[in-house]
Amino acid sequence: MARIRLSDSEKEGLAKDVDSILTYVDQIKAAPIGDFEVQAGAVKNVMRKDAVVTTSAEDRERILDEAPKREGDFVAVKKIL
Repeated sequence: MARIRLSDSEKEGLAKDVDSILTYVDQIKAAPIGDFEVQAGAVKNVMRKDAVVTTSAEDRERILDEAPKREGDFVAVKKIL
């Protein structure tokens, strides 16, 4: 970001924006929080049982025909790393 070129007016505008953000952070820091303990809510992982869903050969072929790309009996997708 050090290589970003800004005009003087852009620098002034950004300085005002950063100043207002820092002022807001100071207001948040100064806010009274009272005497209470902070506890996270009950976090629960929702699980479901795996279920085998069978489809007819016609339905499977119809779904594969609608896919943009296909490799055999599978929908081909881009590799995402």
